[in-house]
Amino acid sequence: MTNSHFLNQVLLTFRENFGEHRKDLSAVRLTQDKYLWFGSDETSTIERLSLVVQDKFAEHQQFRVTEFMSLPAPEDEEIDIEGLACDDYYLWFVGSHSYKRKNTKPDNTDKKNISRLAKIESELNRYILGRIPLVDGQLLKSCQHPENPNVQLKAAKLELTKYSNVLMVALADDPHLGFFVKAAIPGKDNGFDIEGLAVNKNRIFLGLRGPVLRGWAIILEIELESSQSGLLKLRKIGADKKEYKKHFIWLNGLGIRDLCWDGEDLLILAGPTMDLDGVVQVYRLKNGVNLPENTLHNPDFVQEIPHGDRNNRAEGITIFSDIAGVSSLLVVYDSPAPDRLVDESSVLADVFRLG
Repeated sequence: MTNSHFLNQVLLTFRENFGEHRKDLSAVRLTQDKYLWFGSDETSTIERLSLVVQDKFAEHQQFRVTEFMSLPAPEDEEIDIEGLACDDYYLWFVGSHSYKRKNTKPDNTDKKNISRLAKIESELNRYILGRIPLVDGQLLKSCQHPENPNVQLKAAKLELTKYSNVLMVALADDPHLGFFVKAAIPGKDNGFDIEGLAVNKNRIFLGLRGPVLRGWAIILEIELESSQSGLLKLRKIGADKKEYKKHFIWLNGLGIRDLCWDGEDLLILAGPTMDLDGVVQVYRLKNGVNLPENTLHNPDFVQEIPHGDRNNRAEGITIFSDIAGVSSLLVVYDSPAPDRLVDESSVLADVFRLG
C-alpha cells in the first residue's frame, strides 16, 4: 500500500458463524474501554470485539437488537446498520432508511435480470434509529446512569410509521429531499440513503450517501426527546419550525460514507454514491458540533483512502489514537479483497495517521 499516511493493519477476529459477515462490515466505533463495535449491512445484530494485543481484536460478542427493542419486521430481515455512535452511556445505531433495487444474477437470463432491475423494495427494519444503554462494555435494556443515579437509561427508537418513520414523513415535503423520498429512488441510484452517524448531547447528525445535489452532500441534524416508553420523537429545531436542520457539504461530488468526532471537529468519510469504484477521501469539518443551519460548508481535505477493483470499499472510520499512540484513524471495508481475509473468520482493517 503506497499511502504516506498508512501506519499498520489490525486483525479483527469474529466467531466462525459470522465469517461471511466480516465481508459486510458497514459501521465501526471504538469506545474508551478499548472495545470495537461493528454493524453489518446484512444483519440485525451489533458486534463487539475486545483488544487482546496491540494489533488484534477478538473475543467476539454478539448482541441481538431484538433483545432491547422490537423491530417492525422479523429479525431475519436486515436493519442494514450503516452508522454507530457513542454518547453519554448510549450506543446509537442507524439503518440506511433506503429503498433497494434488486440486482442482476450471473446465472439468470438477460430477460430475467432486466425484470429484476425493475423491482424496488422497502424493508421496514431499515428505518430504525435507536439507542441502547452501554455501560462497562455491555449493552443493557435499562439501567441507572453511572454518574447520575437519578437518571434512568433506557433503550429506545425513533417512532415508526406504517411504512417508515417520523423522520421520513417530515422529509417528504422538503424542497431538496422530498422528491427523492416520495419517488422511492433506491439508495444506490443516488436516492435517499443514511450512512453516517455522529451524536453530541442528544443532537444526532446523519450523513447522507445520497442524494448528492450538484456535487453537494447533505448532513441532517435532528434532536430527539422521549415520547412514550421505548420511543423517541423529533423536536422542532430548524427554521420555520422544521423537525430537522440541513447542512450542505462540498465533498467534490462524493457522498457521505461515515462520520466520527475528533474533538469538536467532524471527520467525514466520503465516497461514491453509486455502486462503483471511485475516489474515497477523508475531510475535516472544523467545529462541526456547531454548524449554522442552511449554510454551504467547505471542509478541509485530509487524505485519500485507497480502494480496490470491485473490492476494498471503505465503509467505516473511528478515531484510533488511544491504541495507536499517535493521532490516527481505523478504517474498515465492505467487500474486502481476498488478501484481507485471514482464516475463516478474521479480516484486516487499516490504520492511517491523521494529518
